[in-house]
Amino acid sequence: MADHDTAPPTTVTEPRLATRARGGRRRHPWHVLVAAPLAVAGLVALTVTGNALRPFDRIDVIDAKMASKSDYFKDPEVQRLLLKHGIRVDIHRLGSRGIAEQSFEGMDVVFPSGQPAAKLVMAREQRSVRSARPFVTPLVLGTFRDYAQTLVRAGVATPQKAPGGGPTLYYDLRMDAFLERIEARRTWNDIGYDQVARGRSNSGRVLVRTSSVCESNSAGAYLSLVAFVRNGNQAPGTQPRTRPEAAGDPVLAVADDIKPLINLQGMAADEQADSYFSDEGENIAPVSVIYEHQYLAHQVAHQRRHHEQDTSRVLLYPTPQALTEPELIAIDDRGNELTDLMESDPELRRRAIELGFRVRFSGEDGTSAQLNDYLRSRGIQVPTPNPDRTKVDAPDLDSLERIINRVGNCPLVQKETQEETQKETQE
Repeated sequence: MADHDTAPPTTVTEPRLATRARGGRRRHPWHVLVAAPLAVAGLVALTVTGNALRPFDRIDVIDAKMASKSDYFKDPEVQRLLLKHGIRVDIHRLGSRGIAEQSFEGMDVVFPSGQPAAKLVMAREQRSVRSARPFVTPLVLGTFRDYAQTLVRAGVATPQKAPGGGPTLYYDLRMDAFLERIEARRTWNDIGYDQVARGRSNSGRVLVRTSSVCESNSAGAYLSLVAFVRNGNQAPGTQPRTRPEAAGDPVLAVADDIKPLINLQGMAADEQADSYFSDEGENIAPVSVIYEHQYLAHQVAHQRRHHEQDTSRVLLYPTPQALTEPELIAIDDRGNELTDLMESDPELRRRAIELGFRVRFSGEDGTSAQLNDYLRSRGIQVPTPNPDRTKVDAPDLDSLERIINRVGNCPLVQKETQEETQKETQE
C-alpha cells in the first residue's frame, strides 16, 4: 500500500490595523472647530458679567400672592434682574380683595393693587410688617376712538392736544356728566355714535365694564370714584347726605344710589385689560376700567413691533382723578428681602418706568418726569395733566367694605373665612 504525501500546513496571516503615519496632520471634526470660539466667547461674557458661577448659586424662591401688578414680576427682564440677586418669585394670582381675605399660610409676600386691600392685610397681621410702595398708577377708562369722539360730541369729554396736530391718544372725561348719561339709560346712538362712526351704529347703553367689585382693586377704585362723584365730591361716610333717601344709613344710601350704575353692564371676574387689548376688544366692551400703566406698556410694545402708535385705542382720564398705590407687604424675612430690593435697586425702578409705571423716587426727579422722558424717547404721546386736580378721597375702610358688599352682593363666606383665619392666628 503506497504512502500518501502529507499536505503542508496552511499559514493564516493575522489582519493588520491601519494606523496614521507618524508626522501626518491631525484632523479635528469641523463642528468642534466652529463651536470652540463661541464657547470661549460665552465663558468670557459670563465672567465679565459676574454670572459664571450663577448655576451654582443658591436661588431663594419667594412665594407671593399678587393681583394685577403681578404683570411686573412676570416681565422677563424683571425676572432676570431678580435672579442677579438670587431671587425668583413664584406668583399665585388673585384679586386684591381676595388676597386680603384669604389665608397667608405659605406666603412670603403679598401684593394687592391698592390701599384698601393693603389696609385689610395690615389689619389682619398681628405684628409690625415691612412694606414698599414702589410705584403708582392712575385709574383710567380704556376705549376706542369713535366712542371717545362720541363723548366729545356729547359734551362730556375733551381731547388732549397731540404733538404736531395728529390724532390724540388721550381725552379728559367729566365723570359727573358721563354718569348722567349712564343713569338716563342713554344709548351710544342717542349721543351720536352712529354719526361719528360713519355708518356703524350701537344701540347698546352707555356703560363701563369693570371686573368684580368683590375681588378686584380696579373695580373697587372705580366704585370709590363713582361714589365720590355722586356724593357731591365727598367720600361717603364723612358726613350725612342731605338728599331725602339718605335718611337712615348715609353710607348705604350712597351704595343704593350707585348700584344701578355699576351693575347695569354686569361685572366680569377678571381684570379687563386682556379683553380690552384683544382683537375683539371693541366688540366686548366700548369702555373698560384699566390702569394707565397697562395702556402705556401696550403702546410701547406696539411702537416696537409696528413702528407706530396704536391710534385706535385711546384713554379717558376721569375728573376727579383716582390714583392707585400698590403695596408690597412682607409676611416673613424672605418677603423683607424682596421689599427692600424693590426700594433700593435702580434697575428694577428703571424697568418699572419702561413698563408704564410712575415710580416713587426719594430725593430724585419726579415720577412723571422720568416716565414722560421715556415715552418721548419711544415716540409715544405724553399725557397732559388735567388742570382740574381734584383727587378722589376713598371712603374709610369700614364704609368702603359696606358699599362693596352692598353693590356687589359679595358672598358672606369671604367674611367668615377672614374671621376663622384671625381666630386661628390668635390661638
